[in-house]
Formats: sequence, C-alpha cells, structure tokens
Amino acid sequence: MTEATWRNWGRTVESTPTESVFPTTTAEIARIVQRAADSGTSLKTVGAGHSFSACAATEGIQLSLDNLAGVKAVTPVYGPDGEPAGADVTLWAGTRLRDAGPLLWELGLAQENLGDIDEQSIAGSISTGTHGTGAGFGSIHTTVTALQIVTGTGEILDCDAQQNPELFAAARVSLGALGVLSCVTVRCVPAFALESTERPSTLDEVTGDLEGFLRDGDHVEFFWFPHTDLIEVKQNTRIPASSELRPKSAFALKRGELLTNNAFGMLCRTVARRPGLTKHANAISGRLMGKSTYSDRSYKVFSSTRNVRFREIEYGVPIADAAEVLAELRSFFDAAEFPTPFPIEVRAVRADDAPLSSAHGRDSVYFSVHQYVGMDAEPIFDHVESVFRAAGGRPHWGKMHSLTVDELSRLYPRYDDFVAVRDSVDPERVFRNEYTEKVLPA
Repeated sequence: MTEATWRNWGRTVESTPTESVFPTTTAEIARIVQRAADSGTSLKTVGAGHSFSACAATEGIQLSLDNLAGVKAVTPVYGPDGEPAGADVTLWAGTRLRDAGPLLWELGLAQENLGDIDEQSIAGSISTGTHGTGAGFGSIHTTVTALQIVTGTGEILDCDAQQNPELFAAARVSLGALGVLSCVTVRCVPAFALESTERPSTLDEVTGDLEGFLRDGDHVEFFWFPHTDLIEVKQNTRIPASSELRPKSAFALKRGELLTNNAFGMLCRTVARRPGLTKHANAISGRLMGKSTYSDRSYKVFSSTRNVRFREIEYGVPIADAAEVLAELRSFFDAAEFPTPFPIEVRAVRADDAPLSSAHGRDSVYFSVHQYVGMDAEPIFDHVESVFRAAGGRPHWGKMHSLTVDELSRLYPRYDDFVAVRDSVDPERVFRNEYTEKVLPA
C-alpha cells in the first residue's frame, strides 16, 4: 500500500508510514516482522487510533490488525465446587471491544470490567493499560490469562503464567514495544447486566470521603464540570443477566445524544470563540444532567458514545492521595484562568502486578482532564500534570503526558524488568518509534 498520512482520533498525532499492511494470519505477521528486521525498518501496530499519545505512530511499516478479529477459541472455567465460572476466551488481537461484547453475550459471557469507550481493539486496550472504574476490579489487562506474540526476531511465542512467564507479565501492558500481539486470551465471567443510576450532585458530596465514595458500589465514577462545583455521578450495580432489564427508551437515547453530543458540541464551539463564557457554559451542562435509572447488558452500560473531539491527559494516583489531588484541581479551575468546557472524569481501579501498569502495586484513582480540540490544552495540561506528579501519579500510556525515561523509571518498581524483557525479544528495536525512544531507554 502506498504512503498515506495516518491520524489518530484526537488529532494529536499524525505520521506517514512508508507502508501499511493488513495481515490475515499470525504466520503472515511473522513474515512481515522478519522483513522489517532484515531491512532495518521500524514497525508499529495500529488499532483503532483512540490513543492520544504517539504509541502507534511510525514512519516505517504500519501493521493493522483489522483483519484479525473475532473469537478463536473458548475454554470453559469451573469453580472449586465444579460449577461453571466463565471461560477463557481467545480473541484475535484486532477484535474491537464494541464487537466483543455482543459475541461474548451470545456465549453467555462478559468481560469483567470495561472502560467508557469501546472503539479500541483488545490488543490496543491492554497495550496502553486501558481501564474502567470499580475499586474492586482491575484494568482490562488483569483479565488476560494468555497471549500470542510475534517478537522482533519474527518468532511466534505463546505466553501465560507458566510458559514464557516474564514475557507474559510484561506483554499485558507493553506499549507495542515487545512485539505484535496476534491473539489475546481473556478470562470472562458469566454474562451479567448493570443497573445504572445517573444523577446530578455537587463536589461537596465526594470531597468529605472521596475514597469511601468511590468504594461504595461496584462501578462508581463522577464527572466534574470545572469552574463550577457541579458533578454528574454514575453508579453501576451488577445484577443477574436474567433480570428483567429496563434499557433506556428511544426517547432517552435521543435526548442523551442531543445533550451529550449535539448541544454539548455547540457549547464547546461557542466557548472556543468566547472563552469568558466557559463557567456559564459548564453550569448549563451540569444542570442539564438529570437523574435516570436504567438497566441493560453490561457492555451496553459500560460504554458511551463520544462524538465531540477532545484531547486528554490522565494520571493514576494512590487512592489515599486522591482527595488532596482533587482539592488542588478545584483550586486551579476555580481561578478560571485557563478554561475548558469538558468535564473531568474521576474513576477508581484495583491494584495489579503488570510491570508497566499505572495501577502497579496500588489501588488507584484516575483523573482524566480533557480539552476541546478547538481550544489550547497545553497550559491546562502542564499545570494538572504538575499536580499529578507531586502526588506520585503515573500517566495513562494512551493519553498525553510529558514524562521521560528518568522519571518513569522511578515511578514503576518493575520498570527495569520490562526493559530487560524488551531487550531480549526486540534486540534490534524493530518496534521503536519516537514515543518508545522517549519513555524507554535506547
């Protein structure tokens, strides 16, 4: 395929690959990687392009996994009592999360936890540490039980906790720096539904005991409209799949689309032209968020549609320090020197042990700060990043950040373990790009 400019969804990154390839088998991936290694050409895997960082950018070969999608295998899992406890489902690495949900539901299964955007591929979501919310639940990569990867030498390796365990541990969050994932096996649970309550509130509800608030329920998050004290709380409670479900009505879906995309997009465009109106616009947005309760299949409730383009920085901080971080952010945005019409999303995730996971070794609260594409993000992102860094925050690998090797190596206790694995499976740095050269040693 001839050269063409590639852009990510957020329009924060663009690159011009020398070649774009769309393999249909693992063996074909291996041949392409071997060809890149032999010619000294770099190669990066691309998924949905929903990362705001430059993880997938390349001026070499861009390898798309779009033709490797769907369910490859299903292995039932049983509990200690012999009762069905779900299944290990092997997905081709290019499977989009939005497609996996219905496929799994038909099998009587579901992913344990998901983020609120489902456009990503399964490979891209775990490679960047994508997460949802739920203080008792981990990020998506914590449910991975096995994977298949093509290394920088063109070798095809199967990995799990017993076979190639060091590579398996590192590849669960890899930035695409270890190889090309061809298959990912996910531990799925029996299908379940979610009852969701969305309601307006104020910051006063959460600031007294932020940790307690985020732990009080299965999947709790809130959206804060900066420059105001208004928030929208979303609490999702797990219920049996056999429950009598009450999905959003067609009217509610249409109203939500009009408010969260059409009307909100108009507000963003207005604020971009007249930044002085930001506080008033955010107050309007916050007050338009009414109360609703509905229930549906889990994958339908976890995800939401985002049509208004934005840029994003997100950091995870220790849950015990989250209240102080929120107070610092509140003081900054109350000053309203740098306006943003986008709400700030606050979520919680359980600790895990993946070397480059931003939740490695600690229960974490994530703060996602957004800026409309038509407005200047740099002064806001620079300031909030300084707040996150002061709290020992770790960046989401798929979002914007400024950290480099020196800082990152101090933030991740097993950073050197990851680098050692990278050195062994990609000695010639086939999977390099400007981003990996920024966040990993040469």
